[in-house]
Amino acid sequence: MSQQISLPAKLINGGIAGVVGVTCVFPIDLAKTRLQNQRQGQQVYKNMIDCLIKTVRSEGYFGMYRGAAVNLTLVTPEKAIKLAANDFFRHHLAKDGRGLSVFKEMLAGCGAGMCQVVITTPMEMLKIQLQDAGRLAAQQRKPGILTPKRLVATNTVLSRYYNVVPSSAPRAVSATQIARELLHTQGIQGLYKGLGATLLRDVPFSIVYFPLFANLNKLGKPSPDSVAPFYWSFLSGCVAGSTAAVAVNPCDVVKTRLQSLNKSANEETYSGIIDCFSKIMKREGPSAFLKGATCRALVIAPLFGIVQVMYFIGVGEFIMSQSPLKLISD
Repeated sequence: MSQQISLPAKLINGGIAGVVGVTCVFPIDLAKTRLQNQRQGQQVYKNMIDCLIKTVRSEGYFGMYRGAAVNLTLVTPEKAIKLAANDFFRHHLAKDGRGLSVFKEMLAGCGAGMCQVVITTPMEMLKIQLQDAGRLAAQQRKPGILTPKRLVATNTVLSRYYNVVPSSAPRAVSATQIARELLHTQGIQGLYKGLGATLLRDVPFSIVYFPLFANLNKLGKPSPDSVAPFYWSFLSGCVAGSTAAVAVNPCDVVKTRLQSLNKSANEETYSGIIDCFSKIMKREGPSAFLKGATCRALVIAPLFGIVQVMYFIGVGEFIMSQSPLKLISD
């Protein structure tokens, strides 16, 4: 089998897979963000289903897609970089066409995780502000949790867009507006708030995901030189993705808290990763680090299953006219 890889084709595969996957699972991702940002005594949502139901009732169907535009815009380069980088590192770590050892699989995954944060950090930063706006508005409307006088904006960047005094609904804000304000007030580092926490989440995720997927997918191959059926690649992607997602969920909780610019008066502010981790542990207990774990597993499983199917079919290679489009396994 040829060891040549086409980075443009891999970028296309990753991009298409990211767009399709995000479109399918974004409402669950929104529920994950809101559940992770809830503090004890200030719960608006009981669980994922309750969150989605309340979101539809108060914000309409499209309320479940708050922040989807920025995610769809940036997920193409984000997924493309992640997957193409992993293929690139695997290609250069392989020797004489032989399979990679588990250590080299992990090394390739580590490299992919480090490359993707260039896009992932600002994407998640902007997405979280938009996703969490509905939770803050729901807290404002629920007198048993916070009275309007106690709900204040702790970040001047967002205060001009989010009403934090009694009103019928918060004003709309776009990712472009938030990005412009952050760049104006804090410079480029404003968009990269939480970079360390993003690395802490994405590098271990890739280290777990890519070797696990490669070994699970290998089990479905009829012979060492053949290709696993597309349904096996899909299931392998789902299992590996959900496993890695749950494994790094504590890091995702810390990242989400650090990247949330707008908070209510009773919500903690954090100076960094260690401060955030210690405050969550002290005030909310170890279980807080599993908030949104189910949602995250439900988001990542089909997302990476779809990714692997796109890679199997070879849409990118077909577009680049390097190989025929495969719809069924040989």
